Amino acid sequence: GEVNRFFAKALFAIGEDWGMDDLLPLVLEVGEKNYRCMALLDKANTETYGTPEPTTVPLTVEKGPFIVVSGHDLHDLKRLLEQTEGKGINIYTHSEMLPAHGYPGLKKYAHLKGNFGTAWQNQQKEFADIPAPVLFTTNCLMPPRASYADRVFTTAAVSYPELKHIGADKDFTPVIEKALELGGYAEDKAFTGINGGSTVTTGFARGAVLGVADKVVEAVKSGQIRHFFLVGGCDGARPGRNYYTEFVKQTPPDTIVLTLACGKFRFNDLDLGTVAGLPRILDIGQCNDAYSAIQIALALASAFDCGVNELPLSMVLSWYEQKAVAILLTLLHLGIENIRLGPTLPAFVSPNVLSYLAEHYHLAPTTTPEEDLQTLLGA
Repeated sequence: GEVNRFFAKALFAIGEDWGMDDLLPLVLEVGEKNYRCMALLDKANTETYGTPEPTTVPLTVEKGPFIVVSGHDLHDLKRLLEQTEGKGINIYTHSEMLPAHGYPGLKKYAHLKGNFGTAWQNQQKEFADIPAPVLFTTNCLMPPRASYADRVFTTAAVSYPELKHIGADKDFTPVIEKALELGGYAEDKAFTGINGGSTVTTGFARGAVLGVADKVVEAVKSGQIRHFFLVGGCDGARPGRNYYTEFVKQTPPDTIVLTLACGKFRFNDLDLGTVAGLPRILDIGQCNDAYSAIQIALALASAFDCGVNELPLSMVLSWYEQKAVAILLTLLHLGIENIRLGPTLPAFVSPNVLSYLAEHYHLAPTTTPEEDLQTLLGA
């Protein structure tokens, strides 16, 4: 009810011609309500499917019929796993569905095999001539090309003219029949991530990280871990987005990179080794798992008896659309400072707004990986 009432309040404000002084508290309230929504979604996911655990996910597609599932809806994936069990069909996640592999209630299905492809903006290239159907559950559908349009299915909020839509009954029979008809690859087919890696790891949500919090705190105190970077957000096709690959590659070996959302595909197949017994890249989950990242930051702040802004933690965010912006507003609502935002600034961050955010939150646009690393590490 509280969230719904806020929708009415926010929609009313859209019709008003208010200035920045009136709108700013409302915008920060968007961040607060988004935090509440992320908490509810986190509760629903973890109570239904268990607490995510670290899981290595192969990028090789095994021979035989398979289905690729994209989007964010874990419940749709669960129903598909149930309906395909024992039918000789393997299931592969795509893009924001990758973190599903960390949930015990989903990974228990032996035919949930691995991950296919990278972030949303590469789908037209990656799905070309794919010998399998693709199911989109929420978000991130691009107009399908002719070479695979006959095998794309949508459900829930996603739809597109002339694509087959699975209704509220969630009967995935047409998808299953298409998978059997297409037959998949004749032999196992090896794919890699953007940087040539053959596996990725996910499942480092707050449960996994806070389970070793004492080790992390000890490693920071002893100087083994110097700094944490949260590098995440939405990916996109513009050339400047290789900034995030370069940034992560250049992080020093005594630092840890926390990541979430599909921006991670720029670097999540890199092998950066370990520090203090932890992998240097920790995939927290989907974009909405920013809630988990915030809980990790709050727990570390509590352990060090300081505020989040005093932690050796820097946030370097990539934005593409409204979800990433809502998460940014949540961070601002929580008073988190020194965020770097890129690869370009959203159009609504006018010079006026930027100077306000710079003055009050020390938010700044990204520059170059080298320069930003130097600034954030205080080198």
